[in-house]
Amino acid sequence: MNKKGAPSAGTPVQIGPVVEALPRGRRRDPAVDTAILEAAIAVIAEVGYERMTMDMVALRAKAGKAAAYRRWKSKAHLVIDAVAHLKRTQVDLDALPDTGTLRGDLLGLFKPASAREGEQKMRVMAALASVLSQHPELAEAGNAAIVDPWVNANLRLMQRALARGEVRADANIDVASQLVPSMAAYRALIQRKPFELQFLTQAIDCLLLPALGIVPAVPRTPAKTTKPSTKVSPASP
Repeated sequence: MNKKGAPSAGTPVQIGPVVEALPRGRRRDPAVDTAILEAAIAVIAEVGYERMTMDMVALRAKAGKAAAYRRWKSKAHLVIDAVAHLKRTQVDLDALPDTGTLRGDLLGLFKPASAREGEQKMRVMAALASVLSQHPELAEAGNAAIVDPWVNANLRLMQRALARGEVRADANIDVASQLVPSMAAYRALIQRKPFELQFLTQAIDCLLLPALGIVPAVPRTPAKTTKPSTKVSPASP
């Protein structure tokens, strides 16, 4: 840890929820937590952040409103944790891809989503953008929810590649591990665009691998060029 309490370089960040502590003597039921978080995701996808209420989430989760407020003091805090929950279900640090190459492992993290799932994710990201614009004090928690899980996964894959000699010894994997997750966050929160496989592949082949001293084993897709027209315009009368 450094003087400010930040994690040391190369150390995966431990993601913790923003839930409020329950009164002493009362144990929080993880099943209720999960039900409320998943209900929040569903409600956000249906009505958006502005129209979402804690009552709607509690009703969807079949839990009491008091149960939700004991855990989250506002819907903004609930949205932060809902996003973190969504990201935790997408990446498992104990079951990362192991293809033998860093490129294969990074691409293996990508999980194609159906049109419905993609739309749901975009609505949830839009809700997070609204939360962060209205509550800038939650920026650190928002970053921990959307970026850190993927940074941890990327860092672990790069550490493994470094150990087998695939990555240049002096490569800064701490910075490199933040590249793709940060681009994904910017694309989702600012540009409001999905993070597609083609974009990921280009980011890996054109930016990430060269920065780590790796030459992609597959040829890069050349940019499309428009050939000049050979047609002769008719003379004006």
